[in-house]
Amino acid sequence: MKRAIALVDCNNFYVSCERVFQPKLEDKPVVVLSNNDGCIVSRSQEVKDLGVKMAAPWYQMKALAKRHGIVAFSSNYALYADISNRVMSLLSQFSPQQEVYSIDESFLDLTGMPGSHTEYGQLMRHTIRQCVGIPVCVGIAPSKTLAKLANHVAKKQPQRNSVCDFNSMDEDELDTLLASIEVGEVWGVGRRTAPKLQEIGIRSVLDLKRAPAGQLRTRFSVVFERIVSELNGVACLELDDLPHDKQQIICSHSFGMLTSSLDDLEQAAIAYTTRAVEKLRQQKSIAGALHIYVRTNPHREQDRQYQQGILVPLDEPGDDTRVFCKAALHGLRQIYRAGYAYQKVGVMLAEIIPASERPRTLFDDDAARERSKSLMNALDHINRRMGSGTLRLLGEGANQSWAMRRESSSRRYTTEWDGLLTCNC
Repeated sequence: MKRAIALVDCNNFYVSCERVFQPKLEDKPVVVLSNNDGCIVSRSQEVKDLGVKMAAPWYQMKALAKRHGIVAFSSNYALYADISNRVMSLLSQFSPQQEVYSIDESFLDLTGMPGSHTEYGQLMRHTIRQCVGIPVCVGIAPSKTLAKLANHVAKKQPQRNSVCDFNSMDEDELDTLLASIEVGEVWGVGRRTAPKLQEIGIRSVLDLKRAPAGQLRTRFSVVFERIVSELNGVACLELDDLPHDKQQIICSHSFGMLTSSLDDLEQAAIAYTTRAVEKLRQQKSIAGALHIYVRTNPHREQDRQYQQGILVPLDEPGDDTRVFCKAALHGLRQIYRAGYAYQKVGVMLAEIIPASERPRTLFDDDAARERSKSLMNALDHINRRMGSGTLRLLGEGANQSWAMRRESSSRRYTTEWDGLLTCNC
């Protein structure tokens, strides 16, 4: 039985999320910006057609935006994450095996499912569009690498109607198609490697498919031997339907404005540590150490430069926000130096293990641990129910002058009561 792997990919995902709640933006040029409204991280097709590149600095695009009426949104990650969860939940109903690959991509195993896989892909598309409002493309093939390419074809060739099934093609038809695709489009090749492959005559996907795998392994790495096998329909990458716990959890953002104030840095450190420890509890893990760092803006050559970090070990692994914030402040005060204009504070949780594997010692205080657990459960429950940050530590501050710039952020339509749309009947 031939393997059938589907890759479902949301089109221009962040832009599509904004359009769900503002349908007037359909067919209009729209972009979503990175933290502090710095660079473009998502573009509608209309913006791509204007020649605007991914990661282009927004300040350089102002004149073009005014000329063509480009609508810009600050990133609204709470909204995007919630929409992603809805899409992935719907997709899980189409296959017993699903791998959520990223916020906007998911692999599904369709092997053995009766009927036309192309029609099944269309059913997935229409269901997600109707129930969530997000447009998607579907690529189907016998391996994950080929499924990625099939999805690329589904996007680029309108006659496919957003679904491309390599399994439905005979070998000659597929090879002709692969010959028309540049080798740089192959998952795992990358921008730096593509020119090196072109130097040895491998310019198209078909060239790579027919290349001697052993020689590529010797010249590059074992990864290329696997890629060649996958392009020939031999599945080397299995679907991973269980998400792995993170071994490091990082939370860091550039400030909306430079600051020299230790108070501002402490507020940011507490805010970022709180978010990181929330993620730690979500995956039911504990951590034994925290790394905190500060840095100035390396692009401001006229400013004095400084960056430093420190690892702060805990007395015992845990998941109590208060303990980690205390450690973060202890570390920050050691590395802080007055007189610098700081751009960023970041925290990283390390030495992460499952909470079920917590080591026992002679000095364990089970009563204190239960009180901590009850408090953190209450904190998480309230913030899940009422919105992130509803209940927080006093040290985060109320007037966060350092916070990220989000001058054009949309409402949190699905995650905050105040963001809900209202209908007048």
